[in-house]
Amino acid sequence: MAEEIENHYMMEEEYEARGPGGRRGRGRPGVRKFVHRPKMCTFCVEKNARIDYKQVDLIRRYVTERGKIRPRRQTGMCAKHQRSMATAIKRARHLALLPYSTSVSR
Repeated sequence: MAEEIENHYMMEEEYEARGPGGRRGRGRPGVRKFVHRPKMCTFCVEKNARIDYKQVDLIRRYVTERGKIRPRRQTGMCAKHQRSMATAIKRARHLALLPYSTSVSR
């Protein structure tokens, strides 16, 4: 019986330490904090992967729906491969393999 009472008090102290949201630490209760995950350049990891303007299905992943080139912070590519991807996208656009932009209806 004494152990149950001790456990109950320990649980109350732990609850008070966590706060009303049930989480430890500061901040708003119930709101998850963003955890930064380092992005790896897929072309550096896979040594045999090459960037080519003729691989339209590969290039489409690095272009937004509106036709803009995605930035490095979104794709996780290194600077070297981001530059070569931008060149490949521009070549594919020039040869009409990719559109420059989407048609906007008003």
